[in-house]
Amino acid sequence: MSLFVVLGLVYYLTGHSHFSENLAHTFNFIIPDKGGILIALYLGFSASLLGVSGFESSANFVEEQKKGVFRKTLRNMLISVIIFNPLIALVVLNTMDFQSISTAKDFLLADAAQIIGGQWFAYFIVVDAFLVLAGAVLTGYIGVSGLLSRMAADGCVPEFLSKQNRKGSFPAIVVSFFVLCSSILLATKGELLSLAGVYTIAFLGVMTMFAFGNLLLKETRKELQRTYHAPIVFVVIAMLATLFGIFGNIRIDPNNLLFFEVYFVPFFIITLSVIYQDYILLYSMRFSKNIPFVHKYIERYFKDITDGRFVVFIHNTHRVHKILQYISRNEVGRHITLIHCKCENHNNEVSGARELQAIVNQLQTAGAFPNLDVKVISRNQEFGPEMIDKTAKELKIRKNRILIGSIHESHPYDYQSLDGVRIIF
Repeated sequence: MSLFVVLGLVYYLTGHSHFSENLAHTFNFIIPDKGGILIALYLGFSASLLGVSGFESSANFVEEQKKGVFRKTLRNMLISVIIFNPLIALVVLNTMDFQSISTAKDFLLADAAQIIGGQWFAYFIVVDAFLVLAGAVLTGYIGVSGLLSRMAADGCVPEFLSKQNRKGSFPAIVVSFFVLCSSILLATKGELLSLAGVYTIAFLGVMTMFAFGNLLLKETRKELQRTYHAPIVFVVIAMLATLFGIFGNIRIDPNNLLFFEVYFVPFFIITLSVIYQDYILLYSMRFSKNIPFVHKYIERYFKDITDGRFVVFIHNTHRVHKILQYISRNEVGRHITLIHCKCENHNNEVSGARELQAIVNQLQTAGAFPNLDVKVISRNQEFGPEMIDKTAKELKIRKNRILIGSIHESHPYDYQSLDGVRIIF
């Protein structure tokens, strides 16, 4: 890309330029027919957002990176986008006339490279694009494997997706992702603009939810430990920009939204069905009583999924009701262990554990949460990574089934050091 920009500059300095012509032609073309320059800029902005994709998948590698590396990754990506994307657009506008740009929409950079550097440079750009896209595909498989395996472990998608082979990969996820991508290619008949539009809507949707989640955490989890505090105005601007980008891509081609819905809606339904499968199974058992073998199978499966245990580390006893309410509504497991650890200023937490047990007894006496089996444990040890490891080994549970509240700024550890525990409520 650096060589492309340099050769483009040399091409301009040697007296070759279509920039003024393209600018004048653009104004003459868009003002009468397309709603004016502002609409044209808006649609161009929406389409160009595909060029900044990659940020959404970088979040999947947070747990695999050393502390502080993730922010550097985002910074480097942002710098590259800010520098190269505008320069590449200027080189193309200066190198090729309007008609050539319109004709070469699927291989624009290769055509521009041939003009400024010859046939060899066009081949070089094609090979470079192939390697970059190959890396993007590999990154996509790695990212989706990490995402879906974690979602499966958290009970958001079918559990079979989390099965690993001897080499540590997830065959079911890899095959499913390949089938999904291939089906999108067939559905759009290989049209690059349609593929780009569908991908852009999906990518911008993820980025919009990142910003919305940030705002939600700012309001509901103010005490949560953070390495960086993003100003609210920046988060709002980013969310509005990606949201308007979604609407712009839909306006460019409404079929983009149709293709997106065809894949989003079924996956959304599957996710909801897995999350609330215990309720679905309960209703199924009511209607399957007249079919014994079906009823027994559903009953056995219901028992298997509800036998799972969740561990909750709790310090503020007044949150017991909210915790149990959250688990009852959102988790399938019915066996809950509440662990009360000692504080820094106390040698033991026996009194705290007794108060916790008294609250649990009151809730059970009142008939609250009859579907939950709640157990209280007192630990004469401060909460931290060592306590997490010890509990996971002792109770033989995965760490993503260990639930905690906020990690405050005063804590000497961060969320990453707790190795995958889940923050709730």
